[in-house]
Amino acid sequence: MITVNLDKILWERHMKLSELSEKIGISMTNLSLLKTGKGRAIRFTTLNKLCKVLDCLPGDILDYQPDPEGVALDEDIYAE
Repeated sequence: MITVNLDKILWERHMKLSELSEKIGISMTNLSLLKTGKGRAIRFTTLNKLCKVLDCLPGDILDYQPDPEGVALDEDIYAE
């Protein structure tokens, strides 16, 4: 499973979500969804803006943790 570490990075940078929203031009709602892990996707352009403003790498924002056994992957991503 992919987890989002935006809280941690914002805390380390002493930055509020509202400030980040203004700097990258992404709505508070969309950033909040991403921050809480409720977002289902992220555009590379958004990830690029986040990395630029937060001075970090994509791996600092996104983390991979193996799914617990028995948890099925979303089959839609494999549909042709």
